[in-house]
Amino acid sequence: MKYLIVGLGNIGEEYANTRHNIGFKVLDALIESSSSCFETSRYGDVAKIKYKGRTLILLKPSTYMNLSGNAVNYWMQEEKVSLSNTLIITDDLALPFGKLRLKGKGSDGGHNGLKHLIQVLKTAQYARLRFGIGAEFSKGKQVDYVLGTWDKQEQKELPFLIDTSIQYIQSFVTIGLNRTMNDLNKNK
Repeated sequence: MKYLIVGLGNIGEEYANTRHNIGFKVLDALIESSSSCFETSRYGDVAKIKYKGRTLILLKPSTYMNLSGNAVNYWMQEEKVSLSNTLIITDDLALPFGKLRLKGKGSDGGHNGLKHLIQVLKTAQYARLRFGIGAEFSKGKQVDYVLGTWDKQEQKELPFLIDTSIQYIQSFVTIGLNRTMNDLNKNK
């Protein structure tokens, strides 16, 4: 069984530690525990790892957030991965910092990466792990907040939250979307 696990973010050193790049951070942590590494390929950095007999294709799109759908669509076709075996990891302003929510469908919630995915895939019915980044910004400062770096307290909590995100991924690929939502969403 193959799964496409996509961490949304923006390429470039200036975005590396921003809230918007939590998808990249989660995949970087996941790859650290394997013998694999990311290689630059078409539309992004890609790695393959094995987990309990499954092949996970990890993708960090190089298309920038607003064109994420192009990379996801390409790699779904290239690796012949179904939409039901695809998981998107994204930041979410609507959730308080540290809150994790796995969903099987939903709107873009104003997130440009998700908006483009819906346009390209022609559906909003895909699994996404929403990583709450909070909304601690004043009016008109949303972009600065999302593209800002984590504060000291958030940085202390990130390793635990990233580990928990990896548990969601591992559960998704072994017991599926619905059981993972039932098991993990209520506990976090």
